[in-house]
Amino acid sequence: QVFSQHCPFLMGPIECLADVVTPDTDIQVTLSIFELASAAGVPCEVDPALVTALAGHRTEGSSPEEDYKVSCLLLVFVAVSLPLLAADPASLYNPELDGHNNNVHCLAKAIVQLSAALFTVHSKNIETHLKEFLLVSWHAT
Repeated sequence: QVFSQHCPFLMGPIECLADVVTPDTDIQVTLSIFELASAAGVPCEVDPALVTALAGHRTEGSSPEEDYKVSCLLLVFVAVSLPLLAADPASLYNPELDGHNNNVHCLAKAIVQLSAALFTVHSKNIETHLKEFLLVSWHAT
């Protein structure tokens, strides 16, 4: 915010670049723009640092298809675990903490960020996979 006030001529183009990114944009271009925007403090749909970290931790000897399947299975695991987590007594809202004892209030953002990074690494459609996640979550209840 301070940077935007003092250097609007610099922040304006960065914010415009971040707004122009679409799902059809080349993944390397998208990551480059998001890295620039992230460094300038502009919020991004996909965390470029997380994408880089996940891309660097590929399982040795496994194919990209196997890594993609593991990513999908991770989301299925989270989806079917949500009802159990919701039933946990630690998931009750605690007014003293202004949150939950087990930090379940952070779960939605973590799921979105992690799935966005995982499916960016695999060059897949993030929105489609999040819709599938919601369907699996709904059927798990």
